Amino acid sequence: MKLQFAGIRRKAEFSPNHVTNDMQIISGTANALRKLGADVSMYDEGDLTPDLIKENLVFSMVQGPTGTRKLTKFAERGALIINSPQSVINCYRVNLVRLLPEGGIPFPKSIIASTEELINTIPTEFNSNKVWVKRGDVHAVHREDVSLAYTNDDKQNTLHEFNRRGIEQAVLQEHLVGDTVKFYAIRETGFFHWYYLNGITHTPFNEERLHSIAEASAEILGLYVFGGDAIVAQDGTVTIIDINDWPSFAPVREAASRHIAQLLFRKGQEHVAQHYNETKALIHCD
Repeated sequence: MKLQFAGIRRKAEFSPNHVTNDMQIISGTANALRKLGADVSMYDEGDLTPDLIKENLVFSMVQGPTGTRKLTKFAERGALIINSPQSVINCYRVNLVRLLPEGGIPFPKSIIASTEELINTIPTEFNSNKVWVKRGDVHAVHREDVSLAYTNDDKQNTLHEFNRRGIEQAVLQEHLVGDTVKFYAIRETGFFHWYYLNGITHTPFNEERLHSIAEASAEILGLYVFGGDAIVAQDGTVTIIDINDWPSFAPVREAASRHIAQLLFRKGQEHVAQHYNETKALIHCD
């Protein structure tokens, strides 16, 4: 039986500065799936309706709350979705900063509170005056959604802006000193790519350790296609600071597209076989 996939493109507002890159990675994945012998239909996050998608195998870059809620309905009817709607919700910062430390992942000290409360009460638990102020739901839509604050006034100004824009929760996160490393990965494939994003020391570190905690983070969150950022301290210690559901894979797009397609094809075959066996068992029971 020929596998029938639906691919869902991310809404442009959730791809700030990456609209073209995000379009290219999902289009490349669709083309790679077709080369493997699958049929693929493409849809847009903003156009999702309960009856739009007929396919039971879905690969999705949906990130917004509305689209994610709609995809949850597809999942409830038994569709295979990678990345799953729940894994995307797990990546919202208010969930991420709780789930990763609970799972034993090295992660910066973080505080969650409503922007309304924080406007008048700035926590002082951090050792440094430099604190990251991040919107608590989706990843950055505007440049100010992830801001490094140096003073209490900086924190308050950012939080006022969040509150004014209707962002109800924020995350205040300690600033870690070190080199920033960006990585891309696809679970169950061995695909892993990293590079120094900034920093002048480029401190050596255990690459296997980074790969291991990145994979562990994705497993905790339920992701298959993911990326993220880590800080490498002066002593080589690695700390995860962010995990992203289905990034653009811009530096390694062609190879990533092939690996994602192979993962999807294999998972699709397993899903169809499981459904067939369950249906066969029900028929025998009757």
